[in-house]
Amino acid sequence: MQPVQDPHPTEASARHRVVVIGSGFGGLFATRALKRADVDVTLIARTTSHLFQPLLYQVATGILSEGEIAPATRELLRRQRNATTVLGDVTDIDLKARTVTSDSLGRTAVTSYDTLIVSAGAGQSYFGNDQFARYAPGMKDIDDALELRGLILGSFEQAELAALRGDRQGAARLMSFVVVGAGPTGVEMAGQIAELSRRTLKADFRRIDPTMSQITLLDAAPQVLPAFGERLGEIAQRRLRKMGVQVQLGAKVVDIDATGIEVEDVAGEQKGYRRRIEAVAKVWAAGVQASPLGGILARQSGAEVDRSGRIKVNPDLTLPGHPEVFVLGDMIALDNLPGVAQVAIQGGKFAAKQIKHRLAGRPTDPAFHYFDKGSMATVSRFSAVASVGRLRFGGFIAWLLWLVIHLFYLIGFKSRITTLLHWLISFLGRGRAERVITEQQVFAREAIERLGAAHQPHLP
Repeated sequence: MQPVQDPHPTEASARHRVVVIGSGFGGLFATRALKRADVDVTLIARTTSHLFQPLLYQVATGILSEGEIAPATRELLRRQRNATTVLGDVTDIDLKARTVTSDSLGRTAVTSYDTLIVSAGAGQSYFGNDQFARYAPGMKDIDDALELRGLILGSFEQAELAALRGDRQGAARLMSFVVVGAGPTGVEMAGQIAELSRRTLKADFRRIDPTMSQITLLDAAPQVLPAFGERLGEIAQRRLRKMGVQVQLGAKVVDIDATGIEVEDVAGEQKGYRRRIEAVAKVWAAGVQASPLGGILARQSGAEVDRSGRIKVNPDLTLPGHPEVFVLGDMIALDNLPGVAQVAIQGGKFAAKQIKHRLAGRPTDPAFHYFDKGSMATVSRFSAVASVGRLRFGGFIAWLLWLVIHLFYLIGFKSRITTLLHWLISFLGRGRAERVITEQQVFAREAIERLGAAHQPHLP
């Protein structure tokens, strides 16, 4: 099949061509910042939407729908006349030829660029144990969230059936949930599973008592939320335990199968001791691995990559030896910048500013300076922790601040309104608007993987 060629003309009279890889925070904000620039922008993304990843766990636990946190990219850019959106998974970047190759359902497109912005994000890292993914899905995209929603809510349904058969042991295993990783995602996920079982589903079943569910939060680290400091970590841990979550720290995962998880204590008197937790539903929220596109760039440019696959860029976010290539967000290793949305947002705006200055013949900034707006994580309704500048606080005020900031950064008026309504239903009441689950959501990924590459979806 012949590849589709660059949608923009290549004659000398053509405008400056900017190709942006990724529709996440970095890619979208870079594209929008170029709205009035004398450039043609092509945004290439593997999905048709912009994902507000910090709220994925709320999709997984039935609070929000996927549409509320993932508006269509084309809709967001419909009034930006200099922007073109291309659906495709980028498979190659040729720095010498200045082309990007992408694939969608077996159809290949080759797009030329004058300036390239790479903001492809990061995926889940299983620290060399990729086989764990089969039984403990991560939470990096909409497919993950829907799979986890089906797994979590489906576990209660199956537990009811097990109780009907008189299989108490099977019901208990189905009502046991393990979250691996005590960072913000893991804490938020464990807290919401606890609220789901103890508030939302409390009176919905006849043969099982959802409030008796066992929720375990595991991490090899010595504290919860290590990036937030010891005090906030203790606040979050106390709140989780009050909600019934068993927090097990200094516990390393050594094996996972369909019905349980094996851990090894790495500290204290029990160091080296292995034990098993019976649980069907497991969530992996530990570790990230940068997009493999970082490796492609590194091999061609000679740039270094760290253990997480992040590429070491110049202070101005450009690829060493290639000032026409900017790398953003979770893909970069620079000044120990955290893997948070604000780094990508500010980096996208910075890259766009650099491009506009170059085209106007004005001096560019020698380095990207990140403004840390703080970090927040919810533990439960009415309870969160926040680290803003030198301030460290938790509780209701932190939770209100979390609500306001997340609403502010949600893109689209419609998304903000419907999200607020669903929050009112979930936080002030007991209901959750998104409890529809299907077997396809839970098992489609595994089915596709078993079929193999020869049976991957493609167009004729």
